Amino acid sequence: MARPWRIEFEGALYHILSRGNQGQDIFLSDADRHLFLDTLGGMADRYDIDIYAYVLMDNHYHLLLKTHHANLSKAMQWFGTAYTRRFNVGNNRLGHLFQGRFKSFIVQNDAYLTQLSCYIHRNPLRAGIVLRLADYRWSSYPVYAYRKKAPKWLETGLILSQYSTKDPHQSYRRKVQRYAGEERSLFEDLRYGLFLGTNSFADALKERFIKTSPQPELLQQVKLAMAVGAEATLTKLAQAIDCRIDHFRESLRISKADKMNRDLMLYLLWHSGLYTNQQIGELFGLSYSFVSRRAALARKRIREDVNLKKKVQQLSDLIKL
Repeated sequence: MARPWRIEFEGALYHILSRGNQGQDIFLSDADRHLFLDTLGGMADRYDIDIYAYVLMDNHYHLLLKTHHANLSKAMQWFGTAYTRRFNVGNNRLGHLFQGRFKSFIVQNDAYLTQLSCYIHRNPLRAGIVLRLADYRWSSYPVYAYRKKAPKWLETGLILSQYSTKDPHQSYRRKVQRYAGEERSLFEDLRYGLFLGTNSFADALKERFIKTSPQPELLQQVKLAMAVGAEATLTKLAQAIDCRIDHFRESLRISKADKMNRDLMLYLLWHSGLYTNQQIGELFGLSYSFVSRRAALARKRIREDVNLKKKVQQLSDLIKL
């Protein structure tokens, strides 16, 4: 069976997600939830891992953690096997518990980690399980927001240190309570389905760790391969138009002529149908919604301007889109 890429290095921050096999519940009782947390603590101790946040839902869980060694796969394999075995014994059952291998996303820094903690702590609220997060016992939220007793292995100092206030617990609670409007924008910074951070962060890790060819049955790898193809196409377009791509990515304000060149390249990538708005946005440092708006405006101008239409056709022929 093909395996997803696992990028592992010392000091890596991860968002981990795993679901029950065929959507089945992975907790049948509070005893199972206590067992899960005990096993999680065992993993943290055995593999020298810092766990910053967690939430246990009926059929899946989320974790935020840091590995001090390049050992994520080894640690998670032990954890999945250990919990499944203990769950099966306790519930008199056999067979797989989790749906394939866990998903992992590499997080750039403490600021993104803090935003992710808000996102995962709001899971019970989004699922309609509770009306108030304070009423949900099976996450690290009560520890952060209300100073509830924490498991010995839970590391709260890093996230709470992001709040330079007299009462960081109160500040964190207020942040989570008003976080609903920020959730969508957070995942605009998910690059290639693997990295949560800036373009430069994702590109540096991609260059450093990903050397193999993509496996077509694995969506993350296909998305990354497509993104690499998009970058090559964009480079050709920039050379044909005689403009600098990094100028669009790094400058807050660009001239009208540069904006036209950017929109032409953006439109050609969009019109090819090969790339998503998310992928195109990552190339230019734009949100996917902005890509949609600029592509629509460029299409309107091209339809109305014969000379511009000819230029677009020439560029399209040049790069064979």
